[in-house]
Amino acid sequence: MPEPTDRTTLQEVADLLTRYATGIDRRDWKLLRSCFTDDCQADYGDIGQWRGGDAITEWMRNTHEPLGHTLHRITNVALGADGDAVTARSYVDALVLGPGNVGGAQGTGYYDDVVVETPDGWKIARRRYTMVRVRAIEPGA
Repeated sequence: MPEPTDRTTLQEVADLLTRYATGIDRRDWKLLRSCFTDDCQADYGDIGQWRGGDAITEWMRNTHEPLGHTLHRITNVALGADGDAVTARSYVDALVLGPGNVGGAQGTGYYDDVVVETPDGWKIARRRYTMVRVRAIEPGA
């Protein structure tokens, strides 16, 4: 297992998290799907829970496709160890505008991920999202 303190591992995991955000914001569902293992478990609290990369990708597609601009920013990536996997905590600030870029919400929180190295690169095997704050954006604001 790569050491979670290794700079190469840190950069590759940070790249994975950027791929996730980019997949959503560009509506590139193939790119988004590449971020998850086939049997991943994702818990987004009140938003929902999914089992499998296909399930979470389909939900993201159905939810984000009709929206306006979205900007997911992921920062402060810190790695640790979990048996044969690497853990990652990262902060997320997501601006999600409604259809026609009217209204929306801004959510801030953090991801606790277990990521695994696969022949296709690093992937999220387990994710827990903790929302810290959500703020509605009123139309015209």
